[in-house]
Amino acid sequence: MSTFSERLKLLRQENRYKQRELAEIFGLKLRGYQSYEYGKAYPTVPGLIQIAKFFDVSTDYLLGLSDKREVNR
Repeated sequence: MSTFSERLKLLRQENRYKQRELAEIFGLKLRGYQSYEYGKAYPTVPGLIQIAKFFDVSTDYLLGLSDKREVNR
């Protein structure tokens, strides 16, 4: 299964965002965002939820626990 950093990078690229743009959207410094994609750090739970909502995917998908992107509503 994919890791959080791989999934985050894939979602960013699919949606044609630059790292700098997402850092700004999520209220991070560029290095902070990059540390997520490089697997050096992880977001807080509220940060993880914010990312999942932004990309409209489940937190399980982001964390690599499921391959289903859909959010159960």
